[in-house]
Amino acid sequence: MKQIVVISGKGGTGKTVITASFAALANNTVMADCDVDAADLHLLLKPEIKEKHEFKSGKTAVIDQDKCILCGKCKMICRFDAISVDKFKIFLEKKLQKKELGENMGTDKDRFVVDSVSCEGCAFCSFVCPCGAIEMKENIAGQWFDSQTRFGPMIHAKLGIAQENSGKLVSLVRKRAKEKAEEINADWVIIDGSPGIGCAVIASLSGVDCALVVTEPSLSGLHDATRVIDVARHFKVPVALVINKYDLNIDVAEKIVQYCQSNNVPLIGKIGFDKDIVKAMVQGETIIEYSQGEISTKIKSIWDRLQKEVLDGKS
Repeated sequence: MKQIVVISGKGGTGKTVITASFAALANNTVMADCDVDAADLHLLLKPEIKEKHEFKSGKTAVIDQDKCILCGKCKMICRFDAISVDKFKIFLEKKLQKKELGENMGTDKDRFVVDSVSCEGCAFCSFVCPCGAIEMKENIAGQWFDSQTRFGPMIHAKLGIAQENSGKLVSLVRKRAKEKAEEINADWVIIDGSPGIGCAVIASLSGVDCALVVTEPSLSGLHDATRVIDVARHFKVPVALVINKYDLNIDVAEKIVQYCQSNNVPLIGKIGFDKDIVKAMVQGETIIEYSQGEISTKIKSIWDRLQKEVLDGKS
């Protein structure tokens, strides 16, 4: 079993289009969408979800209003300003009846609430609370899915809004994709990675046989491609590069070619701009399915070179 990750130094280079094309070309494969912050491989592969699982990560403070005595210590020590007084929700009447609210502790319309977005989960408030009214509860930070596509199994995920730990979720997706590949004795695991060089990219790179970097002929494209190549090489992952839409700026495309030659980066293909790719995306198909034209032939050639030159250790 071989694992390939398709990554890019920046967004919008065409990484997912090429990943989906590889899925259409490879036999006996498992797909994994590790771009959990902005997953979109499912738009082309149209997976049928077989299993849905919650992804839990991090903790948030929750105040038990039955126990809270409105002392205000939690609000005073919260350095993230995540705790505030909510004057719009009526406090439990039984506390008033039992006269548990001391002087200057609040009114019948006061209570302390936690802003889950601002809370960093440090748990300091739970330690200083004199009555044990604050509990740290694990967050549901997203979901991950075990699905089936027309090309084979697919493991993918969706990180919740304003949630962190995308690297942890990527690692979970990678782990499940590898397990699935072992279950069905698959030959390939093809991974759609995240753009950039952050935690999610590092988690995508870990333990793969090859990283294919997709770039575009722009100065930012070249700059960001060099950064992600450096990251991959730091983790001793073999790298190859593809220039997408190279004919939109021939001069910068030539600079990318020169960079590859100077830094011993295998340049395994140059793909021209083609409106058929846009039409295929609108139809929810890979370009391999949509057209048998020049662009499909070029991507097939890139897939062949990726197998022969990189995975066989010839470059």
